[in-house]
Amino acid sequence: MRSEDSNRSTAIGRGAWILVLALAFVPAWSGAVHAQGTEGAPSEPPEEATRPEPDKPSVADFSKPMGPPDPFNRGTPRGSMYGFLTAARAGNYERASEFLDRRRLAPQDQDRAGEFARHLKVVLDQTLWVDLINLSDSNAGRSDDSLPAWQDRLGEIETSEGRVTLLLQRVPREGDGVRIWKVAASTVAQVPTLYAEFEPVWLEEWLPAYLFENEILGNALWKWFGLAVLLAVSCLFAMLIAGTTSRVATVLFTKANQGADERIVQLVRGPVSLAWAIIFFAVGHRVVPLGFSLSFVDAVRHVWLTLLVVAVTWLFFRLIDLGALALRFQAERRGNLGIIPTLVPGARFAKLVIVLIGTLGVLGTLGVNVSAVIAGLGVGGIAVALAAQKTIENLFGGITLFADRPVQVGDFCRYQGEVGTVEEIGLRSTRVRTLDRTVITIPNADFSNLRIENYGKRDRMRLWTMIGVRYETTPDQLRYVLALLREVLLAHPRITEDPARVRFVGFGAYSLDIEVFAYANTSEWSEFLGIREDVYLRFMEAIKQAGTSVAFPSSTTYLGRDDAPDPEESGAAERRVAAWREEGQLPFPNFPEERRLDVENTLEWPPTGSPDASKG
Repeated sequence: MRSEDSNRSTAIGRGAWILVLALAFVPAWSGAVHAQGTEGAPSEPPEEATRPEPDKPSVADFSKPMGPPDPFNRGTPRGSMYGFLTAARAGNYERASEFLDRRRLAPQDQDRAGEFARHLKVVLDQTLWVDLINLSDSNAGRSDDSLPAWQDRLGEIETSEGRVTLLLQRVPREGDGVRIWKVAASTVAQVPTLYAEFEPVWLEEWLPAYLFENEILGNALWKWFGLAVLLAVSCLFAMLIAGTTSRVATVLFTKANQGADERIVQLVRGPVSLAWAIIFFAVGHRVVPLGFSLSFVDAVRHVWLTLLVVAVTWLFFRLIDLGALALRFQAERRGNLGIIPTLVPGARFAKLVIVLIGTLGVLGTLGVNVSAVIAGLGVGGIAVALAAQKTIENLFGGITLFADRPVQVGDFCRYQGEVGTVEEIGLRSTRVRTLDRTVITIPNADFSNLRIENYGKRDRMRLWTMIGVRYETTPDQLRYVLALLREVLLAHPRITEDPARVRFVGFGAYSLDIEVFAYANTSEWSEFLGIREDVYLRFMEAIKQAGTSVAFPSSTTYLGRDDAPDPEESGAAERRVAAWREEGQLPFPNFPEERRLDVENTLEWPPTGSPDASKG
């Protein structure tokens, strides 16, 4: 019991550590995404007269001054927004507040300008990808956005009240009146409402302020604690579900495979634990949003999707192992040992397919164009398939033989006029040992398409022969012979009772023919030969006992005077037919109805004197 608990803890711990280590790479990934969104840019600010179209921005350095000289580089919408994001992500909210138009703030809120900047940064991180390249790099702003000349659109976000447009506005600078760009006063006034919708403000009353004011990689400390709690809860639920699942699988597997070690099923505990932990984490992250930045959420989504693909691939690996073990147990129980050597290469092939599918899944989650990869594999696959056409054809032929099982190792069979014993069924070919003790190797593609007669599947073996007795045998002698032969079949312990048929079937060229048809209760050829020999010898004794003998090809010439037909009998027959003709009773082509009724069932059957006659 202690060992089982230890295995369970190890499997769960392994799955949890995989998830934790994977999430450890998220910050670097998130930072890279952030950097990509804010750092890449135009190399040189072009003249306003030759300013590029909005849909074809040039590449520039956002940190270079743009527009009129300003200590905060607020001369253009792009430069102002870049300055705000740089200061906010550096934690310098006092500097970030210089990019806000605070003219509409109440006097008591003027001293909280840094807090407004932090709240706006939190809202932007969670709701909007700020694409600096699409912002205008001219002091005049954009002219194609259907807004007044002094306003530019920063973006739109979805709220519970509907869509909210965030604006940048050109305002006079304090002191000299130079026109600079800031976050519009209307947007700044909406920051408290937006922050309250996207952040759990009530937590600020219960948690220390430093958990909100201090950040790691652009996310408040309290969110990292929440992420750790979510991860722990996910692992706990995964442990409970995986334990139940593995116990059920253990019962089912050991019940279907008697003698199987219960610990074998523990192979699936690790991947099942990891899969459930990922699922619970993903669901919990969606149901209880922690307010991480969009870049971090996107990175986490890629990570857990990748881990989910890894977990599913790992699970299929274990299921393939369990399936191979189950097939091995069944083969040993049924004595079908020929399939065992093929289980290992079959399992490896299945795992290779799973790895390829899993690799494509991981590449898809990372944003790689999987269609192009598959197309490339398809072209290469065609070339490989053409080069290995026969090999692949034989491989599928072997799979067909394993699945359909027309023959098994050790079966005696007939194919294409040849007979022999199957010695090996491989992935490429089948080997058969003939009666001459030679070995014939047949490609599986050819062997699976042959008409195969499997003697090893017989439950009984047919005993059939035709016995001819001399024509001198009288009818009663023939009846006696038939009775004695039937007694031999009925009395023999290795001959089945039904059918055991002995019948007089015809007049041969030189004998009275008797057909014998029965089944010997054996499937072994050597044993059948002994049974048939014993039956034939007893037949010879029965025929001799009846006072006749077996006929042999002969002809008898009789010399004598030819007796002419009896005139009276001939005349009587002719007169009878003439009477039928006159009376309209001529039985040709069919008997008249009255005559048919008169003669129907008038012969004695069974014949008088037979045992069956008394039963009638």
